Amino acid sequence: MLDVIDAARAEGRAALIGYLPVGYPSVDASCTAIAAMVEAGVDGVEVGVPYSDPSMDGPTVQAAAEAALERGFRVRDTFAGVRAAVGAGAPAVVMSYWNPILQYGVERFAAELAAAGGAGVILPDLTPENAEEWLAAAAPHGLETTFLVAPSSTQERIHFTAEATTGFLYATAVMGVTGERAQIGAQAERLVRDSRTAGATHVCVGIGVTTGEHAALVGAYADGVIVGSALVRTLLDNEDEDEALAALRAKVGELAQGVRSGR
Repeated sequence: MLDVIDAARAEGRAALIGYLPVGYPSVDASCTAIAAMVEAGVDGVEVGVPYSDPSMDGPTVQAAAEAALERGFRVRDTFAGVRAAVGAGAPAVVMSYWNPILQYGVERFAAELAAAGGAGVILPDLTPENAEEWLAAAAPHGLETTFLVAPSSTQERIHFTAEATTGFLYATAVMGVTGERAQIGAQAERLVRDSRTAGATHVCVGIGVTTGEHAALVGAYADGVIVGSALVRTLLDNEDEDEALAALRAKVGELAQGVRSGR
């Protein structure tokens, strides 16, 4: 994922990273949506692993994840989503809570993610101090690992997390769970600034980015703009697959235009 962030930086803009969970409305349909998202203009993809006990997901992502689990999603289906993104021409990182990876088998998950062409993982509920097992499994496969920092993080904590991160550093724009919001607060820009002071070279901002205007505002100071709930919403609001894909492409186009106008 770092390569596409660098490529976007060379163009004078932030990278656009889109999140979709595998399995909603079905595994095949989610893979089609992931490919459509790439074709519409995202630079990279976060492939979501539906989980029954999320601590960070807001109501939109939870609704899609719950439906995916009810319809038979299994962790192994994650790699179909990764292959869909890579096949469409974008790098893919997996966004997963730790327990699904642990239950699947840490080394097995790392090996199968690498075999599918995945670039790495984002671990929202795993801190660097507790990530030794994952980092040991990821290293032989060259997988990037992304940890999160929040507006409440101390400078010392940000520095520690930035040092442990081998992928981009995920800066949460606001405190709380994911979801669509009317505005992005100034604390996100401060967090990016503090993260760079702490040594982070690739800082991407997520949580709450909903519109092209948001993408432009965040893209003016971040290396990457992460959007999840606003994209998932296009699938939840449209039962017809063609209409859902059309709405998804339109939203991605709006966001892509936003990151290109941010600087």
